[in-house]
Amino acid sequence: MIALGAPDAASAAIGLMAVALTGRIATVGVGLVFLTAAAGKLRHRVLLPGVIANYRLLPPALVAPVASALPVAELVLGAWLLSGLMTPPAAALAALLLGIFAWAMAVNLRRGRGHIDCGCGHAALRQPLAWPLVMRNVVLAALLLPALAMAPLPGQAWLLGAAGGIVLFLLVQLFNAIVALAGSPLAPARKG
Repeated sequence: MIALGAPDAASAAIGLMAVALTGRIATVGVGLVFLTAAAGKLRHRVLLPGVIANYRLLPPALVAPVASALPVAELVLGAWLLSGLMTPPAAALAALLLGIFAWAMAVNLRRGRGHIDCGCGHAALRQPLAWPLVMRNVVLAALLLPALAMAPLPGQAWLLGAAGGIVLFLLVQLFNAIVALAGSPLAPARKG
């Protein structure tokens, strides 16, 4: 005879595993996004203070220190997310940083300053500010929320989470390219 509570326990276990898997996909994907962004910023660190200054959100005295600290913070945070160690604080800090980036972009878009480069670390493909980039950061931050639950992930599911994270990272890269190309001078003129 099957106990009446058994389906609820099985559903809860499946739900917990889904939360853990979603969290792992997000931490791997966002970790790779941060590592890529950090690499681009470090490669073009001479230009980064100008990009940050263009946002007009920081006092001039803070631009250089932030430009020095930001790529290092992204590098450390990306590696931390990928490591799987102490995931909740890493996910919380990553979501906070993504929220700050989204806020900074939104403020400048509302000011009519969509022409400035987002500074997202894609030097080969200039990326002017756009609302889809704000939404990208909000969505990535939201995807990290399940990682705050500290749900255990069985060993075999870890590989699935890593593979899903790589797919998420590739989708973000594709999204970035599409948004950048849509805003480029080579894009067909829109009739309005």
